[in-house]
Amino acid sequence: MNTLQPYRYNAKTHVGHKRRINEDAVLALPGHAMWVVSDGMGGHDAGDYASRLIADAIATIPEGLGARDQMNALRDTIQSAHRLIVAEADQRGRGVIGATVAALMLAENHFVGIWAGDSRIYLLRDGKIDMLTTDHSAVAELVLAGQMTWDEAELHPNSNAITRAVGVGDDLELDKVRGETLPGDRFLICSDGLTKYATFAILQDMLSRYPIETVSDELIQLALDGGGADNITVIVVDVL
Repeated sequence: MNTLQPYRYNAKTHVGHKRRINEDAVLALPGHAMWVVSDGMGGHDAGDYASRLIADAIATIPEGLGARDQMNALRDTIQSAHRLIVAEADQRGRGVIGATVAALMLAENHFVGIWAGDSRIYLLRDGKIDMLTTDHSAVAELVLAGQMTWDEAELHPNSNAITRAVGVGDDLELDKVRGETLPGDRFLICSDGLTKYATFAILQDMLSRYPIETVSDELIQLALDGGGADNITVIVVDVL
């Protein structure tokens, strides 16, 4: 946690109750005002490789870049990681290796979110929660068509079927969201190990109630109490 910057943050990850390996990767770069969650897919020695490679690659971005240059560096680094993972999968001659990515960057009273897959970025502002990202998943189309809510989508049999990830396919398309930040804003970046157990109402309530020192622990405990069937990664960032 860095109290010298115009934000505070808390980042935690947990293997959960069912998995032997944590295939999630969490990265906090306070000097860049950048935070990343990556959720690996492909099993041990594959999913954890992919998510860690993404996080390690982003960690090489130098400090001191301007906001636009840093955003471009973030996109370029994720694209480089994509190519490396594709090459590794080809070399291993086995099934799909990949990982989601959700990255938040703060600069000059603005935020930028970049993502691929179903790891999410939320914004709590004035006590109301908003999901800034849109899942790249089979059930997302049903939500966007108004046939179900995001909360209902988590209960769908195909909720884990993602349609886009770093390392999957020849070309990677990254989506971006941006906007202004206000003092008191609270961002949540998380893997689906949390959102399987936390509705919008639950997230809104917990993000509103708990201080930055304990909020990540409380969210992880919620997922563990719900079953903890997946790895759980949570980053909460407060704008001061």
